[in-house]
Amino acid sequence: MRTEDWFLAGSERGNRACRLPGRCDGNRVVAHVHGAAYFARLVEEVRQLERGDHLFFTDWRGDADERLCADGPTVGELFCAAARRGVLVKGLMWRSHRDELSYSEEQNRQLGDEVSAAGGEVLLDQRVRRAGSHHQKLVVLRRPGAPERDVAFAGGIDLCHSRRDDAAHAGDPQAVPMARAYGDRPPWHDVQLEVRGPAVGLLDEVFRERWEDPHSLDTHNPIAYLRDRLFRADLVADPLPGRPPDPPAAGSAAVQVLRTYPAIRPGYPFAPRGERSVARGYAKVLRRAQRLVYLEDQYMWSPHIAELLADALRRSPGLHLVVVVPRHPDVDGGFALPPNQVGRLQAIEVCHRAAPDRVDVYDLENHQGTPVYVHTKVAVVDDTWACAGSANLNRRSWTHDSELSVAVLDAGFARGLRLELLREHLDREPGDDADLVDPAGAVHAVEAAATALDAWHDSGRTGPRPAGRLRRHRPERMSRLTRSWAVPAYRALYDPDGRPWRDRLRHRW
Repeated sequence: MRTEDWFLAGSERGNRACRLPGRCDGNRVVAHVHGAAYFARLVEEVRQLERGDHLFFTDWRGDADERLCADGPTVGELFCAAARRGVLVKGLMWRSHRDELSYSEEQNRQLGDEVSAAGGEVLLDQRVRRAGSHHQKLVVLRRPGAPERDVAFAGGIDLCHSRRDDAAHAGDPQAVPMARAYGDRPPWHDVQLEVRGPAVGLLDEVFRERWEDPHSLDTHNPIAYLRDRLFRADLVADPLPGRPPDPPAAGSAAVQVLRTYPAIRPGYPFAPRGERSVARGYAKVLRRAQRLVYLEDQYMWSPHIAELLADALRRSPGLHLVVVVPRHPDVDGGFALPPNQVGRLQAIEVCHRAAPDRVDVYDLENHQGTPVYVHTKVAVVDDTWACAGSANLNRRSWTHDSELSVAVLDAGFARGLRLELLREHLDREPGDDADLVDPAGAVHAVEAAATALDAWHDSGRTGPRPAGRLRRHRPERMSRLTRSWAVPAYRALYDPDGRPWRDRLRHRW
């Protein structure tokens, strides 16, 4: 395995202003499946921080009252306690939109106000493309006096309601309202990576670049700017101390940090024309795929990204594609639902046309039959390259919003992550995966389990429920009339393109 065959070279990133090393060796990476596991580790690590240590975080949504463990603390309590004992707490939250639009401006502001009152500093950041968002989910913990204990968490899990679920998938008691099919406590499937070693320094730099951006925090919303002035909101980031030296080696994993930043005006100092290394990183590894591409994704709904998968299937006749997606979008409604459905329908059609017998798309349910909302953004290619982060497989995540993903090359990590996920989906105990190690065996086992569960449902749930939680995803049928308006609405509102026009015309990520 040659790292340069799987990771982007510096010139391939497409951002001449990028200061991040192309890759970082000597790391230890652990995948935490589900919010309950991640939150427990976060609580453990933050409680050990002492005066002078650093706690930096970015997020799409943060709820101060979200309990990180069953008996607490809440997000607000954990971060405020750290600030009060002298930890340097700094956060960047997306400003978001009004709560009346089903967004989280007030929640994000509340978390910021609480942390700031305790001595930290949290800024609401709207330096995004119009109708875009800051979607990165990152926590960096530095200990200048003990760098070997530095750790960072990056992935798909926000510090907010609905995320604290576990393998039983009973849902978070503090739930965000979603489509009716998911019930009052929507089951939630997600992954966050814990990183130790020199790569923590890279993730620290990702935070610092945004924090030190000199442009106004709100470049596109004069009303919000005036409101912030009226209420004396913090609009200027205080200086940070110098970045500590990178932590020492902690393992054998090579890590590459992949990002999306849109092309905006004024441009980011660290990405004047944007950065699309998430897209380019995926494109490079898909050109190498030979046997199995395993994906779990909230929004595998862009035909533009599906073309890359279809090209890989056509290029490699032995390649199989397995995708796990949500059964339903997270919204209901006569106008909102079809645009959420049509992109995935188109993406699946593109892949099926390329190789109908080598594409399998599944969704998840818990043992009570309630659909599990798949919020994961995970990819495993040929059990060699693994990636997890905030970026979904759609054009919005690859070009329009800010995103952060971590790609990993390490003996056993990619396969171990795939096996851990499949064991849960198939109701297997740890170690019960001998037939899943080979990609062909895994494809067969998954197909057999999903077929059995589908048959049990089709028979009226007669007899014992078969083991497993995977069911074949059955895309919604859509009339030509509905498609005629849903497709342009989807492309304009749900899956916009943040590339410069020159790159769009050249079909270049």
